[in-house]
Order: sequence, then structure tokens, then C-alpha cells
Amino acid sequence: MTPRRLTLIRHPRPAVAPGVCYGRSDLPLAGDAAACAATLRPQLPAGGRVFTSPLRRCRELAQALHDTPVVDERLIEMDFGDWELRRWNELPRAQLDAWASAPLDFAPPGGEPVSAVLGRVRSFLAEYRNAGAIAIVTHAGVMKLFAAELLGLPQAQWLAMRFPYGEPFPIGF
Repeated sequence: MTPRRLTLIRHPRPAVAPGVCYGRSDLPLAGDAAACAATLRPQLPAGGRVFTSPLRRCRELAQALHDTPVVDERLIEMDFGDWELRRWNELPRAQLDAWASAPLDFAPPGGEPVSAVLGRVRSFLAEYRNAGAIAIVTHAGVMKLFAAELLGLPQAQWLAMRFPYGEPFPIGF
């Protein structure tokens, strides 16, 4: 059997100041999506489908990579609610500590827990697990959960993962 391949791609750097919490906020890109796509294209499987989060920072790259990317709401980043577009160092320490102690279950005020994002990732995988080679342009949080599910990583390991902007992370499964 030919191994299936999923390539996760984190969106390019968004136009937001360092140290600001952003999840569902629909931010523009700081750079050129076409230049990023030109670098990525040779690293992707030929003829594969491209899926993308609906947020602009992902969608612009996906459109530069493929003529007809599939926009899928399940690939959107976590909703940080009241934390959105606030500096991390200005968020209430007690809330951050509560999130750190129970990352799957804690929801920022007005936001969603990581377990909701995990549910979306699982739903996507159930639908497309046998779809052949695909690329997904999405967000670091979503990428961590794809890696956790497909590679069977323990929580401490997937939480510690880092994904550079505009870089691919291929997974064979």
C-alpha cells in the first residue's frame, strides 16, 4: 500500500505585534503569500489537494499554492475569546495558570477549549483519512493537534511543538 501523506503548513507571519494573542482574529499577512508559495510548492506532493482555514492569513497562501483550495471551517484556529488581540503578558495570571494546568478543558473567557479544536481535527481526519496526498494551510494550534492524533504524541510533547511561519510539516501515516 502506498503511504498516505499529509503536509501541514503554518500560515506566513501575520501583521500583528509580537507578544499579542491572536486566534480567530482575521489578520492580514505581513509578507507576500506568492513568494512563500513559490518556496513551498516544490516541497508538496504533485497533484495533491489543498485545504485551508477560512482565515485570511491561511487562505491567501492556499490560493497562491493551488487554483482551487478547499476552505474548511474545521481548520480555523482556537477562539481565544476575551484574550484575542491582547498582549499575553497583560492577561490575568490566574486564567493563564488555569489554562496551563488543564489545556484541553479550560476555555478562555468567551472562547473555546482546546478540546473543541481537537474535535474539529478528528472530524476532518475521519472524513479525509483516505484522501491520498493533501496539504493543509492552517495554524500552529491546529497543527499540534493533527500531529498529536496522527503520531500518537503524549500531551507534553505536542504542546511543546513549534512550527515556523510558512514552513511545511509532512506526516506520513
